[in-house]
Amino acid sequence: MNFGKQASATSELVSVSLKTLVDLARPAAGLNLKHSTIRAGQSGGYVSRFKGRGMEFEEARVYQPGDDIRSIDWRVTARTGETHTKVFREERERPVFISVDNRPAMHFATRGVFKSVLAAKLAGLLAWAAQHHGDRIGGQIFTGSVCRELKPQNGKHAVLRFLNAISNQDDGNHADPAAITLEHVLARLMQHARPGSLVYIISDFRGINDQVETHLAKLARHCQVVLIFVYDPLESRLPDKGRYRFIARDAASLSGTGAATDDVRDVVIDTGDRQRLLKYHQHFSERLHQLEQIAKKMGLVFIQCSTTDDPIQRLR
Repeated sequence: MNFGKQASATSELVSVSLKTLVDLARPAAGLNLKHSTIRAGQSGGYVSRFKGRGMEFEEARVYQPGDDIRSIDWRVTARTGETHTKVFREERERPVFISVDNRPAMHFATRGVFKSVLAAKLAGLLAWAAQHHGDRIGGQIFTGSVCRELKPQNGKHAVLRFLNAISNQDDGNHADPAAITLEHVLARLMQHARPGSLVYIISDFRGINDQVETHLAKLARHCQVVLIFVYDPLESRLPDKGRYRFIARDAASLSGTGAATDDVRDVVIDTGDRQRLLKYHQHFSERLHQLEQIAKKMGLVFIQCSTTDDPIQRLR
């Protein structure tokens, strides 16, 4: 047996290199983010179209009859004592903002690749596709302890900067799992994603709650939002009874605690403990149902992607 090749193959399943993300440029050329209608896989077929260019604030001027009252600039109005309205101009390039979950629970898989690897590849494809269409690319990468934003910029260098940040990101396995919550991430996202942006959120959405839903609603008022739900097959369907071997960095994933280990290793699970698995599956089903309802209510694009799926085909 060639242990070097075996180690290399295993590495590709649990981590992603900058070269792998750079090589996605060619297949990403076939993705159309402007006009394609993307349906959610196995999600009830919610459909939404990606909107066109966004609008960028230009100035505040004195209110004129016929101006939209929703555009009134209340801060300037209060300061000057005279009603002012915001004037916007159309952006030449649409900002595309990609938020990528790299928390400890994303470093897990029973089949296919780690959820974190799938999320990175999806982000890479979307970034290259946006660059091919002349859009500005920016993003957000968050781990168990760090949340970092990159301002949208033009050109290939912006994509490479984003991909380098993803491939070099610490996975946060040494951090308190509760340090960075989804609620905290969405609150930051609202501050960085400018009106008119096309916003992708790639995550397993652990920790979704009512406050997260409120943040999504606010974000959706000014941006086109796409939720990409990354999951492992074991989460969506309980296996038959037996003993199963899988790769995990977060060996405690099945417990739902989010506690993490430092090393990648094989883990054996005895599915005879049905109570534990049923609880785990129930948490997944509730999370999926909540995401589907949010997408339906807010008119968001919702895409499901399993660790065994081809990310290119999913985005098409």
